[in-house]
Amino acid sequence: MTSNKPTLLVLAAGMGSRYGGLKQLDPVGPNGETIMDYSIHDARQAGFTRVVFLIREDIAEVFREKIGSKYLETIEVGYAYQEKQDLPVGFNCPVIREKPWGTGHAVWAARNEIEGCPFAVINADDFYGAETFEVLYRQFSEPSTVLGKDELSCAMVGFLLAETMSEHGAVSRGVCRTKDGMLKNVEEWTGIQGSPITGTNSMGEVGVLSGEELVSMNVWAFPSGVFGFLEKSFVGFLNTLSDPAKEEFYLPFAVDQWIKQEIAHVQIKEAKCRWMGVTYKEDKPRVQESIKKMVKEGLYLSPLSLG
Repeated sequence: MTSNKPTLLVLAAGMGSRYGGLKQLDPVGPNGETIMDYSIHDARQAGFTRVVFLIREDIAEVFREKIGSKYLETIEVGYAYQEKQDLPVGFNCPVIREKPWGTGHAVWAARNEIEGCPFAVINADDFYGAETFEVLYRQFSEPSTVLGKDELSCAMVGFLLAETMSEHGAVSRGVCRTKDGMLKNVEEWTGIQGSPITGTNSMGEVGVLSGEELVSMNVWAFPSGVFGFLEKSFVGFLNTLSDPAKEEFYLPFAVDQWIKQEIAHVQIKEAKCRWMGVTYKEDKPRVQESIKKMVKEGLYLSPLSLG
């Protein structure tokens, strides 16, 4: 790590089981650009000068060749690896475990590449829009609330639920409760779909959602000291596992835990642009058409300028 300037951490370790392939490398732009290409472009325009890709070692070669090599002359690039065997001291990966441990584990797995600098987190396969990265970068230049050494000042960019759904199947979202511009609670809902919109909350109860709720799409801004908090929460998760083969340590779960413990103060920023994602293969044409429209309107050059 060569700088303590804000870093962008891109979570790209997942294979996309519902999608059926390595969708992080799938072209969506008119000249073969990936969603990540647009994210890195927007991040650079906002002021980010360093990106760390969180990947798995078994896709490292193809990832470096097809993605990382594009940016070697324009932005500082680093890599971190999420592997299921990477656990806190005193823990061993169960033999029956096949997958890594979720998004909270993914961020913790980047600790050696990022520790010492503030950073933003995004998903590799989500299109967030230029204004989202501007909001994230401004977060690091704004005066922080003065907190004790055992407290965190963080931020999250939330999106309207109705704008994050798929026409081709159910989705899972972290539904947020807010007050006076601060995040008060994140609850994981699954099976969200339909009209009216229904889903299943964290208690296993089916409920109706309006679509106007703010949801977490894994867009966060964290201070450099967050890794100690993450590890403590991860240890607590591992100590209470009921299904070591499948349970995952989600990043919103950890943040929600910190809020309840009154050790994290999380500003909530509502996104001003529309989220787009490719949860299912059938979502891809819609994303392609939307990007084509933005190019036509002059919001992006074609081909996309990566320099």
